[in-house]
Amino acid sequence: MMSHYKLLAATSGLALMAAASAHAQTEAAPAPESSQVEEVVVTGVRKSMREALDVKRGSDKVVEAISAKDIGVLPDVTIAESIARLPGVNATRDRGNDSQAVVRGLGARLVLGTINGREVASSEPDRNVRWEIYPSEVVSGVQVYKSQSADLIAGGVAATINIDTIAPLDYTGPSVVLRAGPVYYDGGKDIPNYGQTGYRASGSFVHKINDDLAVVLGLTSQKQKNGYASFQGWGWNDSSIRQPVGASDSSGDLDGDGDTDATPWGLQLEIKKLEQKRNGVSTGLQWKPTDNFELKFDALYSNIKIQEDQDQVVYARNMGNWANGNAGSYNGAGASYTLVDNTVVAATLPYASVTSILARYTEDKTLFATGLNGKWTKDQWTIAGDLAYSKAERENNWRAVRLDSTPDSLSYDVRAGAKPTVSTTQDTLSLTQNVWNGSRTNNGGQNDGLENLNDELFAAAVDFTRDLQGPFKSLQFGFRGSDRTKDHDQAQWFVCANPSNLANIYDASLQDEWGNCLQSTTAPSSLFTAYDIGGFDVPSILTGDLDAVGRAVYGDNAFNYANARDNLAQRWRVKEKVAEAYGKLNFAADSVAGSWMTGNIGVRVVSTKTTSEGYRQDPGAATFSAVSIDNDYTDVLPSANVKFDFGEGKVARFGLAQVVARPPLDELRASRTLTTWAPYTGSGGNPTLKPFKAIQFDASAEWYFRPEALVALAYYYKDVDTYIGGTQTPETLGGTTYAVSTPVNGGGGYIQGVEATFQTPFFFLPSGLDKFGIYSNYAFVDSDLEEMTPATSPLSLTGLAKHTVTADLWYANGPIEARLGYKYHSPMTVIYGWNGSELQTLSAEKTLDFSSSYQVTEMVGVRFQVNNLTNKAMRTYRDNDPNRLGRYDLYGRRFMMDVTLKF
Repeated sequence: MMSHYKLLAATSGLALMAAASAHAQTEAAPAPESSQVEEVVVTGVRKSMREALDVKRGSDKVVEAISAKDIGVLPDVTIAESIARLPGVNATRDRGNDSQAVVRGLGARLVLGTINGREVASSEPDRNVRWEIYPSEVVSGVQVYKSQSADLIAGGVAATINIDTIAPLDYTGPSVVLRAGPVYYDGGKDIPNYGQTGYRASGSFVHKINDDLAVVLGLTSQKQKNGYASFQGWGWNDSSIRQPVGASDSSGDLDGDGDTDATPWGLQLEIKKLEQKRNGVSTGLQWKPTDNFELKFDALYSNIKIQEDQDQVVYARNMGNWANGNAGSYNGAGASYTLVDNTVVAATLPYASVTSILARYTEDKTLFATGLNGKWTKDQWTIAGDLAYSKAERENNWRAVRLDSTPDSLSYDVRAGAKPTVSTTQDTLSLTQNVWNGSRTNNGGQNDGLENLNDELFAAAVDFTRDLQGPFKSLQFGFRGSDRTKDHDQAQWFVCANPSNLANIYDASLQDEWGNCLQSTTAPSSLFTAYDIGGFDVPSILTGDLDAVGRAVYGDNAFNYANARDNLAQRWRVKEKVAEAYGKLNFAADSVAGSWMTGNIGVRVVSTKTTSEGYRQDPGAATFSAVSIDNDYTDVLPSANVKFDFGEGKVARFGLAQVVARPPLDELRASRTLTTWAPYTGSGGNPTLKPFKAIQFDASAEWYFRPEALVALAYYYKDVDTYIGGTQTPETLGGTTYAVSTPVNGGGGYIQGVEATFQTPFFFLPSGLDKFGIYSNYAFVDSDLEEMTPATSPLSLTGLAKHTVTADLWYANGPIEARLGYKYHSPMTVIYGWNGSELQTLSAEKTLDFSSSYQVTEMVGVRFQVNNLTNKAMRTYRDNDPNRLGRYDLYGRRFMMDVTLKF
């Protein structure tokens, strides 16, 4: 294989020779279209599709685009849903909403998100952007840059996704746009005393004070009542992801054949009574007093508040059969089990535990992003300066009361291809009531957790452009510096009920050495009721007022955080300073092949310095010591892009670049925890991680055969030098060797793929049918890269779905528009939650959405939309085995109707 730099030099040289050979030729503009197309005035979604193709066609990079210059034209609630329909793009769902983007087989940690070209802070522990935080109403356009250029901020190995907000002087639509309507979620229809109707509302105001000055103000508000049921598996006792290094493969042999028979550590049903509120403000000011000077200011604030009351039931807790410690529970009298490929997929267990949990999770996260950009032109020079600031905060809290019980017998079935089922010999209410009467210790334990995360980012950039004569059209160069700090802390609160002292003060005398409560308590049965849900075949679920139960068991201070204990293992801070400089040469001329050629060559140099602070647990003790570790590295990132326009809508483009993505910030933490018992294990971050790095080649052939019509085929190849994954490494500390789970840099490999796009109105059909059209794309990804765990059967690279299909059938005829959208992706590895080592496989998904709108008058329009029309569940599994359930979530459908007023 040609080396990275030989391949890069060859392509860069080809671009230079092509430009130089054209130096003596007469410059010419691209040839006009030879085919005459009737000029048709289009509006709405059809207009957005046409404008998006204009962006794609005019770029010298491989890019996908969304255009929404008319405020509120996008049919989606958040921009995440629109991004997920682009070629080669998938999204993972959180609480039923499209959330993080996956591009070209690479997960969210390799996608760089920007607003108006600026890197932004994130309320996630890593760098990932949760795109659902951005209401679609504040967005005027989105670009997904799949190839790299020297002038783009470094960080997007998979892609750089940029969101543009409205520039008021450039806006030509109505001055005032108001939209509001109800949103109904049917996922919570079986939850008692839970309303399922929310709302969505927005308003925007654009005012041109004069020809030189304009302002924009946008307000959005949304309430989601998207409650749902979730069945979860806690993991399996032979999991290579969690198994200590060197553990025996036969440590849990149930049937005596010498092989490990994996059993679940526990199963859990969770009913989530959700209420999510999102409020946002977007504003901007644009001033252009002369043709040579322009100043833009923009600011975006978004706040999401989540309250999630949870009714949970944990089945067969701690029934994992590690080292055959629980073999008798599976082989004893009255017990039975079913094995599929050495995994217990179903069992009947006498006296397995059932734990009812009343819990509440709250989350409050905000994003504030602002920037000031100025551009000045004088003769052949253009100077642009940009100042940016963003801050993201998240505060979340989980509180719970646990109530233990033991039925005579419990049966479960979680095999692949069917919904999970559970049955017990006694109903939940009568079963748990016996326990409340104080028949068992380790009862009534209540715990609580407070978590805070802050991310603050300052950045400044200056760019210079010098216009040139001849085939080399301009020279660009510039500098950027950023200073980012992300810190995280957590406090925990665990208390046992003490009938003689309800002051709710932590008292170690009430717990044994394992933290189990030594005293039982009694709670009035009148505080609880039981109900059934239709989504799963399981026993009835217990519910009650968490605050009332807490007061009855622990007193008035049941959830008093004053005595919470700081969890030093979760206190960390990462400081990152980045300095970047780039140079880029743009060229355009007739090529030797008779086409109009444009392109660029350039290089970007990135210097990164990090300081990671945290606490590391001392070996063999419960104490922690503070630690601070510095790291620095420099990357040189050359790039080249060439575009050939052959006329009549036919375009070819090529790109080659060295790309990097800096490590997730939470994986740079200096924290470490250790067990004080055998097998000795631990977990922690890695402050010396190096970035993801790859050489990527892009090629695309495109034919824009009519307005809104495109046939395109793209190929890409990424030669990955290093990536980041989680594994266990032995560390000897204080004379004891621990198997420490930590992120490390892995070796190289390749990722390659093909993307095909076809979209067109059906102009070739008879009148009436020509108002229909199709937007479709297909993506195939192949790679020899794998995650580092499990070692025996590694998972595919996070985010890699071999096949992705999008097909939208649309109709646009005057005031009426409609779209039926289909989306499919094959199984892919995902990181579920905030822990980068929590790898699961997301099963193949097929979803169907529908939207329609009717413009009643020029000022009034109505819209109706249904998401997840076929009520597709989300299912994940663990350890590369479909029979090892991770999650089975029943999100339900979302129905939305709203009215739009334009003035």
